[in-house]
Amino acid sequence: MMRVKYVLTEVLTGLWRNVTMTVAMIITMAVSLTMLGAGVLLYWQVNEMETFFNTKVEVSIFLRTDVTEEQRNGLQSDLKADPLVREVNYESSEQAYENFRKLYADAPDLVESVKADTLPQSFRVKLKDPQQFQAVSDKYRARPGIDEIVDQRQLLGKVFGILNSMQNLALVVAIVQGVAALLLVANTIQVAAYSKRREVAVMKLVGASNWFIQAPFVLEAVFAGLIGSLLAFITLVLAKWLLIDGSLKSLASLLTPVPWSRIFLMLPILAGIGSLISAVTGWITLRFYVRV
Repeated sequence: MMRVKYVLTEVLTGLWRNVTMTVAMIITMAVSLTMLGAGVLLYWQVNEMETFFNTKVEVSIFLRTDVTEEQRNGLQSDLKADPLVREVNYESSEQAYENFRKLYADAPDLVESVKADTLPQSFRVKLKDPQQFQAVSDKYRARPGIDEIVDQRQLLGKVFGILNSMQNLALVVAIVQGVAALLLVANTIQVAAYSKRREVAVMKLVGASNWFIQAPFVLEAVFAGLIGSLLAFITLVLAKWLLIDGSLKSLASLLTPVPWSRIFLMLPILAGIGSLISAVTGWITLRFYVRV
């Protein structure tokens, strides 16, 4: 009990003695863990969005203006009977124009410049497996009456490319910040150990174990890691509350929601990573010092 009390007292004394470096260590750890948490959340979100939108994407088969009713009906029958196709919806020029008007209601000049007969008839086709687009395209491309076949995944691919780049950038920044945090943790422990070098030497002479000598320094680093992870978690909560559910709420139709359960899951993850990295860094740093 006395040993535990001594270790805790030394931890508090060490934190107060090097308060400036401790604060810097906590802030650096908080920034790196925030970026890491954001990167992990973004990674999960991109994967979820890809899965969600892959179930929603359609193949658009645009018809020529001179397509005959016989050609259109024959194509519709073949699509409905195709084993690769899950659902087929026909969209006339009038329906396409109505959808166009709703989509660009905020741009009346653009709507006025487009006439109903200028928009082509089309079939909106949902595939059982979106990866089979090329097989469907090769099968129907040469059919009379078809003007163009468009895969919506090509458009979404550019969006996911941007999101993946953001995801990778967040992880790279987190790694760089993590390295900076590790160096700062190691430097802080070295300074703390040097300032107590006489006490450490006396403790070694009287037979104190390495664990007993190292424990206060390692716990200082773990404390900084835990506080940094808590600040990172609070930052993610604020980002969810103020940004995702606040200013970016208008994009809810484009973005899949980020559940609070996923945000709360980040607390034990960040706390575990922050404390583990701090403890390992502190222990490795002190191994070199204690051997002197």
